[in-house]
Amino acid sequence: MGKKSKRYRADIQNQPKETLPLGDAVTALKKFNSTKFDQTVEVHMRLGVDPNQADQIVRGSIVLPHGIGKQQRIVVFAKGDAAAAAEAAGADVVGGDDLAKRIREGWTEFDVCIAAPDMMGLVGPLGRVLGPRGLMPSPRAGTVTPDVAKVVAEYKAGKVEFRNDKGGNVHAMVGKLSFDEAKLGENIRAFIDHVVGMKPSAVRGAYVRGVAICGTMSPSVRVSI
Repeated sequence: MGKKSKRYRADIQNQPKETLPLGDAVTALKKFNSTKFDQTVEVHMRLGVDPNQADQIVRGSIVLPHGIGKQQRIVVFAKGDAAAAAEAAGADVVGGDDLAKRIREGWTEFDVCIAAPDMMGLVGPLGRVLGPRGLMPSPRAGTVTPDVAKVVAEYKAGKVEFRNDKGGNVHAMVGKLSFDEAKLGENIRAFIDHVVGMKPSAVRGAYVRGVAICGTMSPSVRVSI
């Protein structure tokens, strides 16, 4: 593990030891020493799910009330009117065979990949490139859709995707440290409530085991829910 910066070590000394209500947790997070860039704020939820069981996978997406403070680069597989609508909605790259070729050759300089259903025959073989990077379009995540323009607009407005990892944890970016406390808190609350509402029926015992928020280069603050 690399040596932590002097700033980070100072922040650790001020890290709350107890679990805090959300509003207080956001206040504590914003009190850490600032960096020269606007840090992304992330929420991490430890869930009581078995990630090896298909009926306990927690995966979805949400449009946060105040966006994430970042313009996501979006590519779309579509043709005809759907392609034109995606471009009008703000997609960064729209294509078919040409786009598939670029990705097969290793190009992945984008944040979201959306596909019309009639393009999945072309997109499917790209799974070996897109899958490991979390970019593979999926009906469950809403990125395989006949209304590609609507989904492009949602992501441009601040939609985020999430899926539990191998440890049963869910992570997402929920804004920037420069957001005012109320807006940042509303984004975090919206995400937590959304995940809580997705509890798989197969889960037994406590579903949410812990919640924490942090900045890109800050210690975490535990949140009570």
